[in-house]
Amino acid sequence: MTLSAVLLAGGESRRMGCDKATINFEGEPLWRRQVNTLRQLGADKIFISARVDPPWRPNDIEFVADAGESLGPWSGLAATLPITPSTLLLALAIDMPLMTAAFLNSLRAKAECGRGIVPRLRGRYEPLAAIYPREAHVDLACASRAADYSLQNFVQRLMANDKVRVVDIGVSDQELFRNLNEPDDPLLISK
Repeated sequence: MTLSAVLLAGGESRRMGCDKATINFEGEPLWRRQVNTLRQLGADKIFISARVDPPWRPNDIEFVADAGESLGPWSGLAATLPITPSTLLLALAIDMPLMTAAFLNSLRAKAECGRGIVPRLRGRYEPLAAIYPREAHVDLACASRAADYSLQNFVQRLMANDKVRVVDIGVSDQELFRNLNEPDDPLLISK
């Protein structure tokens, strides 16, 4: 099995009021923090998916324009899954600064050929820190044709087609999935 990774950075950041990717967290912009996390995985290829090519994108990382109209992370997955050269694609949201390479590697260890891993936290899937098989692009295209852009429904479809397995997240790892959405988030204020 081989692994590529995509940093999903195409959100509009309306609640934050500025591009989340450039917000400083623990002394560095979120984009750099997340890129470094992905680099630690030893992925064959790293993509950044966004609406437009960000000025901060490192030269060795390929830009992928979000597919179609802006549907948030859905657009990034729809653009990246069909072109990933690897058997697996790890997706990571730009606004999850507590996520670690160690945790993502633990997910990778549970993946199988043709079958990814999606975490579940408090009964909801966490599709923005998950691993998808390359073949999942077919399911994504079917859901798009049906105008069903729910990532929760997408994960259920993948489960039904035996393309992902769900792993429940223990209490000790729940904080890793915390995302930043507003400028007064305590994580930002305390840093």
